[in-house]
Formats: sequence, structure tokens, C-alpha cells
Amino acid sequence: MTQTAPDSAHSGAPMASPGPVVPVVSPRAANTDPRRDILGLSRDELRAALIEIGVPERQANMRAKQIWNWVYHRGVTDFDAMINVAKEVRACLGEAFRISRPEIVDAQYSNDGTRKYLLRFDDGSEAEAVYIPDEDRGTLCISSQVGCTLNCRFCHTGTMRLVRNLTPGEIVAQMMVARDDLGEWPASTDNRRVTNIVMMGMGEPLYNFDNVKKALQIVMDKEGIQMSRRRITLSTAGVVPMMLRCGEEIGVNLAVSLHAVNNETRDEIVPLNKKYRLEQLMEACAAYPGTHNARRITFEYIMLKDINDSDADARELVRLLTRYKLPAKVNLIPFNPWPGSLMNVPIGIASSGFPIWCSKRAFPPPFARRAAATSWPPAVS
Repeated sequence: MTQTAPDSAHSGAPMASPGPVVPVVSPRAANTDPRRDILGLSRDELRAALIEIGVPERQANMRAKQIWNWVYHRGVTDFDAMINVAKEVRACLGEAFRISRPEIVDAQYSNDGTRKYLLRFDDGSEAEAVYIPDEDRGTLCISSQVGCTLNCRFCHTGTMRLVRNLTPGEIVAQMMVARDDLGEWPASTDNRRVTNIVMMGMGEPLYNFDNVKKALQIVMDKEGIQMSRRRITLSTAGVVPMMLRCGEEIGVNLAVSLHAVNNETRDEIVPLNKKYRLEQLMEACAAYPGTHNARRITFEYIMLKDINDSDADARELVRLLTRYKLPAKVNLIPFNPWPGSLMNVPIGIASSGFPIWCSKRAFPPPFARRAAATSWPPAVS
């Protein structure tokens, strides 16, 4: 188990939290609490649930609004803290409902401010969330599934079997845990540390579309966490039939795990390409709603030595994006080796053909995601 003291407050933001989270030590038994978890319910579902426990229908909208504010704006987990709700109503709420948080099995704090959480849910399943601070933003990377089915060769999660989809509440809970730890309650759009969300954690979000959609709608609600859709990015390996729905029904930014510029290489390292060919993927990107120069599609490209890192690959990447007239941003990511991986990190990415070619062809200068090089302190027992 690893835990270190967190860094000082990032960018001068006040730290209202009581301190670093304390990971659990013992394995979690399945949660047998029969009460319904409020986290992850939509406003309409919350209203209906209140009516079911006897809240008069004429009061249900008001009570739902009050509870929503306490849960998603103030971050409370105890109904007794909801002081503008009548005491007898609070008692009924506590008997029928709970406001859960996943257990934090492991919490790591890097010297650059990055925070990594291993979370355990009610059934014992686990997933990761990572907070990555930068000069002008703080990004929370969250998971959509426990495990993954895609088997991408460079991805450690790809070696794990898919256990299940995360529920809307479990997806939202990752945001809640980070805000708890960073002291970001009540929610505000001013001086917040979590400014962006990326669905780039464990799993393929478009294979859990309905739950991801519902969770993001909760996160974007103007009376709760208030995250703008323009500050949320969903990453897909290329589930082509769901990409248009994502743009139309959720409306967040799109990132594509590209990693290769031809079908032969992509078949090898991203097996989903055998189902949805590169040409189909690029056509779906070109059709993604709202894409224009001010709102570019991000293409993720993990650099793998002697596989996809040649100057010829760089030139073909530029041709590919130009051919489909895509307003694009390219993220070059150094491969992050993991135990058992058979791939290597290229040397000298910054001076290779990729950033040079992309910059010459008017794409924004590519950058390597800083998290790949994050230095974690030694584990302590």
C-alpha cells in the first residue's frame, strides 16, 4: 500500500479538506446496505424516489432540488447536514437512502502534484482515477469500466478481463472523491482545481454509453458540480457506431486513441481496428458534431519504438488528418512500460519527425502527456 503526504495547495487554491485520504487496509465485503444510493440518480429519478417514500408530490420538486444542491454543490454525505430540510424529512431520507463514496484502497501523491486513487466499489470491484495538475488547469482522468475488452497491446488495462460496466453513480463518485481530497466543496467555477474531466481511465466509454451519458449529465448540471461540456473530453479507441450519438446526446469533446496511421499496424496494436477500419474511424471523426477550428478533435498517439515512430509514420499522420479536413490536435505520448510489456519507448521524441511535421503543417504543437513521466515517491509501509 502506498501513501505519501500531498503537496502544498496548487496555484494558491485554498485547501479546505482535512488532509490526505486514508486508504482502507482490509478487503471490502460486499455492501449489504439495503438503502438506495442517491449518487447517480437523475433529477427525475430522485423526485420519483422521494414520492415513493412518502414525500408529498407537491413538495417533491423542492425537496429534490434541495438534496441535489447538498449532494453535488456542497458535497455532503450525511442527510443530517441538510439543515434547510425539515428534521422529520431528514430522518426519512436516512432510513431509505444513502450517499455513498467508494473506499480508497490506495492513494498516491506525486511530487508534481499528481494524485492517483485506487477505488473499491460496493461489490469489491476496483477502478482508478487520476488528478493531473498543470499550470493552467487541473484534469481528472476517470474510468468507465472495471477492466476492458479491447486488448490494446500497449495498455496494461488491456491485459485484464472486463469485469463489468461502472454505474452512473460510480462514475460520478470518482469526481466526488477527488473533490473531497482537494477540498473543493462547495462547488464553484472560480479557482477550482478540477477544471477538466477526461474519460481516459479504465475501459472504453462508448461500450458503456448510457451510464457514461447519465453520469456526465449529472456532472454538467448547473446547480451541482457545474462542469462545462467544453471542459469534458471523452476518449474512444474507435467505436464508430456510437461516436455520432456521443456528439449529439452528450456534446463533449472527442479524443481518439489513434496510435497508428495504417490498418496493418493498427490491427496489431489496437485490435478494435479489425472491426472498425481506419477509414471508417476517420469518417466518423469528420462527422462529429460541433467540430471546427475552435473545437478540435484530439488524436492520442502513444509512441512505440520501431512500431509507429518513423518519419514516414509522421508524414502519413499529417496526410491522414489533412485528407479528412479534420481540425485536430495531436498528443504524442511516450510509452509507459509496465511489467510484462514487450514494447519500448522511442528515444528523443521531442526532436523526432512527429512534432516537426505536425508543426510545419499548422497543427498545434504536439505534446507528450506529462502523466506518463510522473515521478511517484517510494512506497512506504
